[in-house]
Amino acid sequence: MSRPSIYKEFSSKLILATSIFTIVISFMFYGFTKATVYEEITDNLLNKAKLIHKVSIDSLSTKEQLKLIVEKNIEIDLIQVNNLTQLAYREYKKDKNHYIELLYPFDLSNHSFIKIVKNINSTDEMLKKIFSNVFILGLGGLFMIVLYALAVSKTLLYPIINITNKLSHMNENSLTKIETKKMPVEFIPLATSINNLTKKIETYVKYQKELFIGAAHELKTPLAVIKLKSEVILLKPRDVEKYEETLRLFIKEVNGMDKMVGSILDVGRQEGAQFEKPVDLDIVKFINEKINNYTLLASEKKIDVVYQSSVETFLTIIQPTLLNQILQNFVQNAIKFTSEGKTITIIIRKVDEFVNIEVLDEGIGIEEGVDLFAPFKRVGTSQGAGLGLFLAKSATEAIGADITIQNRTDGIKGTIATLKLHSNPTCSIQAPRSTKV
Repeated sequence: MSRPSIYKEFSSKLILATSIFTIVISFMFYGFTKATVYEEITDNLLNKAKLIHKVSIDSLSTKEQLKLIVEKNIEIDLIQVNNLTQLAYREYKKDKNHYIELLYPFDLSNHSFIKIVKNINSTDEMLKKIFSNVFILGLGGLFMIVLYALAVSKTLLYPIINITNKLSHMNENSLTKIETKKMPVEFIPLATSINNLTKKIETYVKYQKELFIGAAHELKTPLAVIKLKSEVILLKPRDVEKYEETLRLFIKEVNGMDKMVGSILDVGRQEGAQFEKPVDLDIVKFINEKINNYTLLASEKKIDVVYQSSVETFLTIIQPTLLNQILQNFVQNAIKFTSEGKTITIIIRKVDEFVNIEVLDEGIGIEEGVDLFAPFKRVGTSQGAGLGLFLAKSATEAIGADITIQNRTDGIKGTIATLKLHSNPTCSIQAPRSTKV
């Protein structure tokens, strides 16, 4: 069984519809022309009958006198017809000739009528020629309709064909953007969505490659250190202290590799969390419940946590696990880079069509222009695998939000990490409240 084709189906339906329309219009035109010609003939006969009646009512009394008014192809007679009180028309054929007959009242007192018969063979010939011309024009019109339907179908389906061809030739090494400048406005949302998806795929593929390359590099370095140290220590007998020092180095490197493997496993767990079923969640209530946990984490470095919110309720559909990963990364980074005795501020506020969740620290700031969301990207001399912001970025894209990290502009050194969630009508606003936890 052949596969269905949008082009064939659309063009065939367009041809069928326009053909039926053309045929109907042609028959309507022919019928209207025929009715108009016949109406003109009957009106002409009626006018002649009226004229005859008006001129001859006093002087005409015999058929011979009536025949003096006869024209070519018209026969006039004076007859008597019982049971008829008004004018009447009749159309009939006789001996391969076509006639129209008019009976016009002449003297109803003795049931006399003027009978006018007109031969309309010439009219029939004219109508046949008209029909032939209409038929020929109709055939030509149908041919033009077929060409028009094929051209229109091709034109209308060109954007879809273009998009399909682009997508069919795409792979992870060739992710091309679909141009929307010359595209019909109806297809722009589709092309834009595909371009956004392509960009996400391109970013994902890029980061995945960097992840695997970075993981191999991060694991290869400590293995090389362990191998080199082992070869050196085996060159000659050494004191027990040297062996203990080497073993401690090995343990340190193994612990680092263990953290690295754990971070890589976190990537896999997060990708699994992206398939978590979204639920209705009050973001403000969710963060209120997490504040105590953030406070406990910050208390180890004697850091204060300040919580501010201008949003009373923000209901949305989201995956809680992914949201928690993003916020936890924000807070952990803020704690990591903020010195003892300083403050971390968590703010929820509505900005235009977004609800922003901001985490402000008093740390060392960031270097502008650096892709902090790339895997294994570390800031300063901090410990860690450098996958935290990579995971946060991936989680943000999974929930359809935006994430930014920039230096503070309020005169305090540090950074501000922002999660932008799309707002909705259920978001209600109240006066800002500030709490030092």
